[in-house]
Amino acid sequence: MKKILVIEDELLLRQGIAEILNFEGFNVIEAPNGEKGILAALHEAPDLVLCDIMMPLMDGYEVLYQIRCHDSTKLIPFIFMTALAERSDQRSGMELGSDDYISKPFTREELLSAVNTQLRKSNDKTEQAEFRLNELRNSIIRHLPHELLTPLNGMMVYGELLMDYPETLTLADLPEIGKNIYNSALRLNHLIQNYLIYSQLELRSPIARQENPLEDVKQKCDQVAIEVASRYERLNNLLLETTDGPLYMGETEFIKIVEEMTDNAFKFSPQGSLVTVRCGIKMGKFYLQVEDFGRGMSAANISRIGAYMQFKREQLEQQGSGLGLIITKRLIEMHRGELLIESTEGIGSKLTATFPVI
Repeated sequence: MKKILVIEDELLLRQGIAEILNFEGFNVIEAPNGEKGILAALHEAPDLVLCDIMMPLMDGYEVLYQIRCHDSTKLIPFIFMTALAERSDQRSGMELGSDDYISKPFTREELLSAVNTQLRKSNDKTEQAEFRLNELRNSIIRHLPHELLTPLNGMMVYGELLMDYPETLTLADLPEIGKNIYNSALRLNHLIQNYLIYSQLELRSPIARQENPLEDVKQKCDQVAIEVASRYERLNNLLLETTDGPLYMGETEFIKIVEEMTDNAFKFSPQGSLVTVRCGIKMGKFYLQVEDFGRGMSAANISRIGAYMQFKREQLEQQGSGLGLIITKRLIEMHRGELLIESTEGIGSKLTATFPVI
């Protein structure tokens, strides 16, 4: 039996809604104000929330904000009930993460239609998340041993050399051995972190828009791109064409997107070829673009971007876990952006992320 929380300060209306939903077989929890509604959401874990906007003490917008701030409730479908018909009011609710609106007065059919639609969407999202997690589990079973063993074997070989054959080494050999061990450890750490991030992203919903734009976007973008190029010892191959612009995103997410897009370009392009990183405002949107002249991808591979999907792993060994681009795509979409991939096999790739600035 689905559980529905109704937050409404008008007693007769709240009781009327509860009567309709109870008759349809739902388990209804009633809350007369926003504060009690939040407590009920945290303790009862409803399958859906119906909430009035204009309430004393705490309005519906604050209720929605508080519910979206808690991990246990942030994915619950949320429907506003309101007499406010202005589009600006609807936009405010949607930006905070509301799933739907129903305008007062509404009929029994309108109420049930809105409720059943959101419950169906929630079930679809749950099934989709389970499918993706099963896909991830299968990918891990097939490919994780290889991805883990490659850097581990590197560290073991050099460790054994230091432990069992130190007499064969000179002081000049040690920096190179240390560098190889360190790079293998970095690769292993990056792989583990990407698996953790990917698993978390598959269960997250679109996040609310940042109130203030990220500061020093150009500086952060340049710094990350330079760090990635340095790891590949290709700093001379990096071209930066970056400017500042309003970007409503957290610093951690932006750094991850820049890192993965730039790493992908260097990983799949030859030594000496140019990698260009651009960002700024273009056609009324903030854009981040990374272009390389490397292996490229076919249209079929682009359409199947995901864990271990975009590259022909049976023919191409040690080409990474395939998680970088799917993590990038998920993060971009969660911030209401779009990722465009233009690529030709044997020529190169151009990845462009665009985000709204208003």
